[in-house]
Amino acid sequence: MKKMTGTALLAMGLSSVLALGFAAPPGMGQAPDPKPSMTHHASSSLENWWKNAVIYEIYPRSFQDSNGDGIGDLNGITSRLDYLQKLGVDAIWITPCYPSPQADFGYDISDYEGIDPQYGTMADFDRLVAEAKKRNIRIVMDMVMNHSSDEHKWFQASRSSKTNPYRDWYVWKDGKGQTATDKGQPPTNWQSVFGHSAWEWDAKTQQWYYHKFYVKQPDFNWNNPKVTKAFDDILNFWMKKGVAGFRYDAITTLFEDPNWTDEGVVMDASGNPKINAYGDQVLDSSKTDNLPGVHPVMNHFRQVEDAFNANAFPGHRVLIGETYVATINDLLRLYGTKDKPEFELPMDMQLGFINKMDVATFRSKLIDVETRIEGNNPMLVFDNHDNPRIDARYGDGVHDTEITRVISTVLFATKGASLFYYGAELGMKTTPPTRKEDVKDPVGVTGWPKDKGRDGERTPMQWDDSAQAGFTRGTPWLPVPPNKAAINVKAEEADPNSLLNWYKALIHLKKTDPSFREGENVMLDSDNTKVLSWMRKGPGKASVVVAANFTTEPQTVNLKEAGSGKVETLLKSPGTADPASLEKIELPAYGVFIGEIE
Repeated sequence: MKKMTGTALLAMGLSSVLALGFAAPPGMGQAPDPKPSMTHHASSSLENWWKNAVIYEIYPRSFQDSNGDGIGDLNGITSRLDYLQKLGVDAIWITPCYPSPQADFGYDISDYEGIDPQYGTMADFDRLVAEAKKRNIRIVMDMVMNHSSDEHKWFQASRSSKTNPYRDWYVWKDGKGQTATDKGQPPTNWQSVFGHSAWEWDAKTQQWYYHKFYVKQPDFNWNNPKVTKAFDDILNFWMKKGVAGFRYDAITTLFEDPNWTDEGVVMDASGNPKINAYGDQVLDSSKTDNLPGVHPVMNHFRQVEDAFNANAFPGHRVLIGETYVATINDLLRLYGTKDKPEFELPMDMQLGFINKMDVATFRSKLIDVETRIEGNNPMLVFDNHDNPRIDARYGDGVHDTEITRVISTVLFATKGASLFYYGAELGMKTTPPTRKEDVKDPVGVTGWPKDKGRDGERTPMQWDDSAQAGFTRGTPWLPVPPNKAAINVKAEEADPNSLLNWYKALIHLKKTDPSFREGENVMLDSDNTKVLSWMRKGPGKASVVVAANFTTEPQTVNLKEAGSGKVETLLKSPGTADPASLEKIELPAYGVFIGEIE
């Protein structure tokens, strides 16, 4: 919800390639058994499945349409579970599929315990959960607790009169200078993330309601314990349905300054107010984001989750947070404490949204999330439905595939859980609309042309090179990008050097190599400003070294500090020889090498 402003050589042996689901080349016989270090490793317990998890975000409107109406749906997701299983994901996070007027495409919820007819029925959802379970894939639901739709029955009651029992379920205030005949000005200068004032006048009850996001998304009043109780029931409803946890949307924005104080204006280098794409002054969000009240609320919902795990259905559910925060200490606080735990997996956005290929910054942020969260589990993420895809934020238009290999290596070859967005494994590109009349996203409608909205990163999944890329037999809700002929699942599955097969290989390593599963990160060659190198070191296990070139020029690195043994290639970019030793590893432009020290 919150928006922030090359080919692979699978040098893992034929047996490992086959384990990934790749076809053996014609004429090749049965592969030998994999070596012990590459055999499949099942999770040791239900309680820790998420620690090394690979989680795949699905925007259901855009993943797979099963009925020809041009909108993706739950049955479409179910039909693609075999693909996800071969890819190696542990769980899929589905963005909201609840009933909704679709003003913000599902993030404006009108019923938290149903399925929107555009996406199917509750029976379709139950089937998805059951079929995913057969493939050892878990379902994570999006939980939007900052706001509801203005068409939700709770808000309809709330705005019916000032004396309605639901009035204080939402945030209502008199305006500045308001009188019996004049609505005055908005109560504060706070702004909507979607542009302009975050306050909307309600003529019927003569007050302003607060909306941190779209005008049709009124904010809940989290100082009201009845709101908390309502969400207790909602969470239990879905856990009984078999979901494995929740991704909490915009969770740091639950609370507002109780003194209703204006936010500070952010100045540019010349001392003038910064202006955003909507023509508004940029504010510091200090009164509406990351306030202390979030922590006891999330500790409460962790208790709800833990109680359900203990008393109803065995198996550990997980709390994932959409947590854009300013510092690593802010992220640490979102894990909670031993006595008052909160999220198991708050997302680390500080590494994934650097938005420049800078080795020193990557190294610093990676060290932060690996060493400064007091033994908690990192969760890395580089893309989502609210931000331009990797090509638009990190690519140069020439080496986009190679750069995506580097980014995915950081994502999967470091410690902790990994989250990525549908189509990243193909190298799908950001494709924004070219005309305002084609914009679907309310952000783009308001911000055009400086901000064209989020349609560009939400285009249909590219399954093949057919007219609508295998997404639908009808007219897709967003146009299929013209690059579908080259960038699609069918073509990339058949190409052993494709980005898709690189992702499969990386995920396979993450799941099967002992050091990747359990080892610590140790930075190597730490003064190098062009190549990011590290070692995954597990006690009693063979260590693995990783080197990624962040430049357009070939680089050579010496990683002898990692050990004196020979190095065996596990995965590398094309066009390079296996290194004879750790002292001379040659990398092409944006090249990657991963090797095991023997």
